[in-house]
Amino acid sequence: MRSCPLHNSPSDAVAKRRYLRDLVRNVPWLAQLPEDDLESLLQGARVHVAEGREWLFRQQTPAHWIYIVVSGAVRLLRATDDGRLATIRCVERGGTLGELSLISQQSTYLYSAEALRRTHVLAISSSRCQDSLAHEHCRGAFLSRLTQELTERLEDMALLTQADARARLVSFLLRQLPLGASLPHAIRLSVPKCWLAAQLAMTPETLSRLLSRLSRAGAILVERHQLVVLDRSKLRALND
Repeated sequence: MRSCPLHNSPSDAVAKRRYLRDLVRNVPWLAQLPEDDLESLLQGARVHVAEGREWLFRQQTPAHWIYIVVSGAVRLLRATDDGRLATIRCVERGGTLGELSLISQQSTYLYSAEALRRTHVLAISSSRCQDSLAHEHCRGAFLSRLTQELTERLEDMALLTQADARARLVSFLLRQLPLGASLPHAIRLSVPKCWLAAQLAMTPETLSRLLSRLSRAGAILVERHQLVVLDRSKLRALND
């Protein structure tokens, strides 16, 4: 992974800095950081470029940086006791990486991060991010972020306890639908289907076969980079 120049000219420097400030402000637990502290946070920050399949960081290594995705996509993975890598989720523009290390006793990354394609990330010092949590609003929003993360991981565990592969896929699709979403609703796939299959504890062949079955039943439409949910009731019926 290499560093990328933040600007090439004075006018570019102003535009780039404004863009990065807006990017940081869109992170919920940094959104209400006082202006002076935001400037301090960006001191020493840098943009890194990672090529596809390049590691940004590895699980259990010292967490010196917290990252915000500027462009591209990153896959988060957790190594199991038997050495397998389990996909947790994927992070795209505006998402953060490594923030859970701020509550790690050893200040290490709790998972690994791999670029799915050429990806730009804003790297911010972990110690400066830690300082931001001294502000009550930032700390409260950060705790809300942790609660959301815990809820999502518990839902993942509940999903994987379902013995039937079709039930796991249907439950996954239903989870992707926002509350009250109107249909048809497109679920964009930010990862290859083979990695989605791994996330759902099934083979790519099984996933392909199940998607075809759901499509023939009129529940979904399978497209190259997205799955379109057509009928929620048909999905639920297939899950019974």
